[in-house]
Amino acid sequence: MRTSRKKIVAFFLIAAFAFLFIYNVIFRSTVRLIPESAVSFFGTESLVGWKHTLSTILYPIKMVLVGPMVPLLNLQDPPPPFLVIGFAFYWTILALVVYYVIGKIKQAQKNRISS
Repeated sequence: MRTSRKKIVAFFLIAAFAFLFIYNVIFRSTVRLIPESAVSFFGTESLVGWKHTLSTILYPIKMVLVGPMVPLLNLQDPPPPFLVIGFAFYWTILALVVYYVIGKIKQAQKNRISS
């Protein structure tokens, strides 16, 4: 089954924005889609055991999804669509890289089976 690039990118964008929103709902005192600052996003506000443990487990995902975007989070007062567009652009590139790598892996497996 071949999945198109558009579907992969759309799914990745929806999943990434959902991850950020759900993460902010669970771990932050304010409900926001995009974190208010990089310092508060990478730390934890609550010292409750399960929140701290879950935050530690999700830290690598946060670093991949938000790590390169930290300079955007540290801007003084960016217009609201600027951050969303910046994140969407970065995640689109990330989704295309993942799509390319998965395609190469499938192609290598197909070549290995046929030879």
